[in-house]
Amino acid sequence: MATDPREIDTSQRPFVLIWEVTQACALACKHCRANAQPQRHPDELTTAEGKQLLDDIRIFGDGQLVVLSGGDPLARDDTVELVDYGTDNGLRMTLTPSGTTSLTADRIQALADAGLRRMALSIDGGSAAAHDEFRQERGSFEQTLRAARDARAAGVPIQINTTVCADTVAELPAVRDRVAELDAVLWSVFFLVPVGRGRVLDPISPDRAERVMEWLCTVGDDAPFGIKTTEAPHYRRVAIERGRADHATRSPAPDGIGRRMGITAGNGFAFVSHTGELYPSGFLPQAAGNVKHEDVVDVYRESASFRRLRDPDALRGKCGACEYRHVCGGSRSRAYAYTGDPLASDPLCAYLPDEYDGAPPDQQFTA
Repeated sequence: MATDPREIDTSQRPFVLIWEVTQACALACKHCRANAQPQRHPDELTTAEGKQLLDDIRIFGDGQLVVLSGGDPLARDDTVELVDYGTDNGLRMTLTPSGTTSLTADRIQALADAGLRRMALSIDGGSAAAHDEFRQERGSFEQTLRAARDARAAGVPIQINTTVCADTVAELPAVRDRVAELDAVLWSVFFLVPVGRGRVLDPISPDRAERVMEWLCTVGDDAPFGIKTTEAPHYRRVAIERGRADHATRSPAPDGIGRRMGITAGNGFAFVSHTGELYPSGFLPQAAGNVKHEDVVDVYRESASFRRLRDPDALRGKCGACEYRHVCGGSRSRAYAYTGDPLASDPLCAYLPDEYDGAPPDQQFTA
């Protein structure tokens, strides 16, 4: 029986651990954090090293949630084997494949048979033209829709991931409709962090981000799916202010994978790169160790960088003065991307705490 995510002590275990099994991918998406390439890296974790990592992750506790990501995790030929191994060891295994021809009905069924708990697919536009232009691959939209239908037929719940930036923000209402049509259990709305290829994209302004989050709150009132934001924890503050805090703390979905407040880089979240580096987040590239020769549990619990990120009173600037810092904390990844300091203020947040007397975010940062 999986632990209720609301009861997880994030100083002892992450709510979610992402393992970037490869950076290889056939797509060249505009926002790609990994700068994915067609070929696999020669120093990727091997199958044996990956199984050892899954053994080590099990020590975190029953039902630890693991996401196999990329690149495209299906660029590896052992992905089904890794899902099966993790499932047999009591882990909740999920996957974020790319919308390419590699994601066939047969492979989805094999993943389902191996125990896959959820599949996350990306949709960044409500039409083929909008999505394919962002993903830089003609046909990606239709392949993603087909994969969603195949996953549903195989009994695998789906999650839809969407990137929010200047190129995609107008598409959000149309994407919302697609999420409902596909019978997804969760819509994960990712607010751009300028890393990888995403450095060339334009983020939305703090005021626009606030309006998007207010809109997401209204969508969540009667949507047949859950909503969460990624790298925008101030959605929790917006939800609280609008009397909709329950949107972020509902009980687990039918597949047993729930949500909880207070998850930020290093605090309930950990990321293992394709070559084994352990980061607080894939968008915060400050390695605290390498799982090839260090224990993932010890590094998560004891490393100075992870422990510092779990202390909301260590935050600086506007985030440090904010009364919501214990339920929000701001995006540590975005703070690092803009300032080089993961404890600085999140430049995407428009909120000005009463105890803060510095410049508004639009004057602090150009975006």
